[in-house]
Amino acid sequence: MSGPGSTRGNSLSSDAARLEKSEWDGRKVAVTGGASFIGSHLVESLIARGADVSIVDDLSSGRLQNLEAVRGRYKFHQLDLEYSGIEEITSAFEGNEVLFHLAAIHGGRGYIDSHPADVCSNLAIDHHVYEAARRADVSQVVFASSACVYPPALQAVEGSSYLLREQDCDPRKLGEPLSADLEYGWAKVFGEIQLLAFIRQYGMKGCSVRFITAYGPRENETHAIIALIYKAVRRMDPYPIWGNGRQDRDFTYVTDIVEGTVRSAERITDGSAINLGNGKRYTMIEVANTIFDLVGWRPREIFFDTSKPTGAVSRALDIQKARNVLGWEPKVSFRDGLAKTIEWYLATHNVSAPTDERILLERA
Repeated sequence: MSGPGSTRGNSLSSDAARLEKSEWDGRKVAVTGGASFIGSHLVESLIARGADVSIVDDLSSGRLQNLEAVRGRYKFHQLDLEYSGIEEITSAFEGNEVLFHLAAIHGGRGYIDSHPADVCSNLAIDHHVYEAARRADVSQVVFASSACVYPPALQAVEGSSYLLREQDCDPRKLGEPLSADLEYGWAKVFGEIQLLAFIRQYGMKGCSVRFITAYGPRENETHAIIALIYKAVRRMDPYPIWGNGRQDRDFTYVTDIVEGTVRSAERITDGSAINLGNGKRYTMIEVANTIFDLVGWRPREIFFDTSKPTGAVSRALDIQKARNVLGWEPKVSFRDGLAKTIEWYLATHNVSAPTDERILLERA
């Protein structure tokens, strides 16, 4: 079925419209989870490059409003990839050359910590997607993996300078120990293992792109950046920060993630994984202070809530492989990315609505 609306709707931004189209012009591409946060930005980028895009999404966390800029310029299939029949999924994939698989049961630390059974559904979702892609003769699958695949023991020291390398989690070496972060991380490891298995058995092509703490417009409040913005624009005082505030992350703006993902599809086909991050660390205290500066408000008191889940103590990625193989570097500075995200949030949310901290734990 066609995307909502019978007209082209809003045009893409001038920057997007200038993207080089030689690699993707006219190619048929499917995106699972294409109405979601990262997925919708990826769809915009692919359409700007001239691709013929089909979206598969159950709209459990994605929103058609996220696709307003490309309204009427994509095909849309509303399917639950966990429970729909394999024939129905196969039909949605047919005719496509490349599949970007972003659909997953996901959320920020509070969500994945409190929904362990739900995120285990990703094992079934990934298998259904790969099997349907095989049946539909999709030649290449790009799997959205996560930094959660890496061993927690490598991320347990406060103030660490260690950058996680792709070889720290090698799903090709099934005879060696693996370790991952919660059920969500293990599901992503098995997503990578399954993709490698389909490549080996059926001759498919593909790769796994390991995202780390992506942020930007269209993200929801279960994720750290939007949660901290939510609390700041509602002037919560004392201002709560989960944990001791010294835990750090490698934050990467969504357009940089998308550019790296597209380049990965162009240059990696052997099923190997690649990190997409910044290689820089920011503590939660640093993030909050930058948000206070940008919104022009500062609380009298900060409350460090150590009863809440915080995940890894220190997590950042080594992106040397992305530099060497993709010629890719993140372009958006952390402060600029935060400013863009705050601007979007203020323009699209009712900041005077009553505060409801439940949305920090639930996706919708």
